[in-house]
Amino acid sequence: MPWLLTGGAGYIGAHIVRAFRAAGREVVVLDDLSSGFRDFVPSDVVLHEGRVEDPAAVAAALDAQPVEGVIHLAGLKYAGESVHVPLDFYRANVEGTRVLLAQMAARDVDRLVFSSSSATYGTAATDVVDEDAPQRPESPYGESKLVGEWLIRDQARARPSLRHTSLRYFNVVGSGDVRDDDGGVAAIVDHSPYNLFPLVLRALSAGVRPKVFGDDYPTPDGSCIRDYVDVVDLAEAHLRAALLLDEGRALEPAYNVGRGEGVSVRQIVERIVARVDGPVDGYDVAPRRPGDPARIVGSAARIERDFGWKPTRDLDVMVDGAWAAWNAPGSAEREAEQAARRRSSR
Repeated sequence: MPWLLTGGAGYIGAHIVRAFRAAGREVVVLDDLSSGFRDFVPSDVVLHEGRVEDPAAVAAALDAQPVEGVIHLAGLKYAGESVHVPLDFYRANVEGTRVLLAQMAARDVDRLVFSSSSATYGTAATDVVDEDAPQRPESPYGESKLVGEWLIRDQARARPSLRHTSLRYFNVVGSGDVRDDDGGVAAIVDHSPYNLFPLVLRALSAGVRPKVFGDDYPTPDGSCIRDYVDVVDLAEAHLRAALLLDEGRALEPAYNVGRGEGVSVRQIVERIVARVDGPVDGYDVAPRRPGDPARIVGSAARIERDFGWKPTRDLDVMVDGAWAAWNAPGSAEREAEQAARRRSSR
């Protein structure tokens, strides 16, 4: 039986679909296509169109075919944006998770992998955080993900048959191979209007200097420090979580998914500019964005121990993959479509 992947037409979700297919595992997708793209989902993968906070849409996706479990990515992200529209984030991320859990319970679907976030930690008190570190989110986005973890924890207490884990992502970047396994062009690109890589690549494509947001943080070079993980490695972590739950393994409530290596935003921007070798030299500094912690780097010791998972792609591979996908056929059209969506939602 397949797994249901909510948010499977988005940047991360589409890479998870690829990982499942490469492993010979079935997957079906529920996505409202508000930020994802229909052509990110292979033509032979079932796509149910709908919002995860809509009980009817979730019910329809679960009733269309029996499923082994659910990987839940659907929702809103972007810490800075959540400060301005917190109710939108609570609606999508908290209510969406509540609706999903209720619909799963009604059908005895008892396996769940939840897309959580390192944003639940806030600015950590230690250089590297493990999963037992205090969770002090600094944005409504981080808070909504923490509440999602609480909802799942409490539902598992009420329904002991529910086996679950939450993957707390750090900064997800890069892209897989441009060509999909059907031989067609399918560059899965992060078109986010807020994430660092697409912001820098968008600027470089336009021939303008990219921006570093904030140079007065309490860090060695004044910019935020983050832990960057390639999206292909992240997708593999989801696949392994699902396979372990299928095997009946008892997993920890949460796992960090990162490289355990802190890199400053200045260093990343300088690396991208140098690696791309385009017409732009250097970058500009802009004011801080609200909701951005100064430093967050995660230990991946727990997931390595339990999943046998280790990141395989370094920063140069991440940069090269992101740039190749950004310039692949069809990517510019998707970028224009995403920009039109942003304009129409204002």
